[in-house]
Amino acid sequence: MINFELYNPTNLIFGKGQIEKLSTLVPKNAKILLAYGGGSIFKNGIYDQVINNLKGFEIVEFGGIEPNPRFETLMKAVDVIKAEKIDFILAVGGGSVIDGVKFISAAVNFEGNPLDILQKRILIKENALPFGTVLTLPATGSEMNSGYVVTIEATQEKLSSGGSGLFPQFSICDPTVIASLPKRQLENGVVDAYTHVMEQYLTYPTDAFLQDRIAEGILQTLIEVGPGVVKNPTDYTLASNFMWSCTMALNGLIQKGVPSDWATHMIGHELTALYEIDHARTLAIISPSLYTVMFETKKAKLAQYGRRIFNLTGSDDEVAKEAINKTVEFFHTMGMDTKLSQYTKDYSNTADFIVKRFDERGWKGLGEKQLVTLDKVKSIVELSY
Repeated sequence: MINFELYNPTNLIFGKGQIEKLSTLVPKNAKILLAYGGGSIFKNGIYDQVINNLKGFEIVEFGGIEPNPRFETLMKAVDVIKAEKIDFILAVGGGSVIDGVKFISAAVNFEGNPLDILQKRILIKENALPFGTVLTLPATGSEMNSGYVVTIEATQEKLSSGGSGLFPQFSICDPTVIASLPKRQLENGVVDAYTHVMEQYLTYPTDAFLQDRIAEGILQTLIEVGPGVVKNPTDYTLASNFMWSCTMALNGLIQKGVPSDWATHMIGHELTALYEIDHARTLAIISPSLYTVMFETKKAKLAQYGRRIFNLTGSDDEVAKEAINKTVEFFHTMGMDTKLSQYTKDYSNTADFIVKRFDERGWKGLGEKQLVTLDKVKSIVELSY
């Protein structure tokens, strides 16, 4: 097992009706920026719940944070915070809103060009504006970690950053909020969380027995509840296990003591930036091809995954290969198309474009051993066509 440090200060408040505790969680006398997305919180009643539980607080609203939050939009929020002298942000939404608020939190007191936070991947460890979240869409785990992804519209880049100063102070997670979500968003949430686990699990063995078992438990739970939660999101048993799996997939616990990959995410982000494909669907496009191209370096964990998750038998080679097929089958069950050509006709130069962009950024080797070199990236993307 690899040496590690575990730090996660987020106060997670989970379950039915927990939004009633909101007023006790926000700092007293705080002037709040209420940040949200496209307006679904008005339709599902969450906006009214938030406002009713923040009586007595001064609130300034900022809506319109996109599904892939734009740097340009978020900087408008930074201007509002400075003009209104806001001292606390409340993110009400899914991962995109929470990610956007993390960047806003980082940018408000940043000395220099906020664009550098993204393009130079500057980690923010202090001096961020405090914030909390009310989760409305399980998927990204952003409610209990310090990472975020933001799109720069001007350059068509989707970049990630974070830092220990960007954990939410608290996150309210009520599984009943998923009842009004569209089927597509629920499908995305399951696959997003599933791939988050795979990025931390499907690398190479490090004798981290407990981390492996926890990761496998999350994968098995998502396979068990995923199809059902899409069909019946009002089932509290399904909804609660789905939401908690999404949080556990990326709150840092299963990442400790093991190597991580994240190459699927890095490549997938480019597909979203280029073609506006849903984040989870880019992961379903790229991950099977990445497992295939990087088969030899991942074979041992692929075989373990195949035996423990899908009860496969045979040699390591046989089980590892069939495990990839079973993963694709699960993605199809969750409503995912798994080829780029199923989303766009203009895919022929995608591999070359991504390789050129990675080369310009100096991203010469991705993955757990930096073996996902530019030639491998090209092969992965072309296999995904």
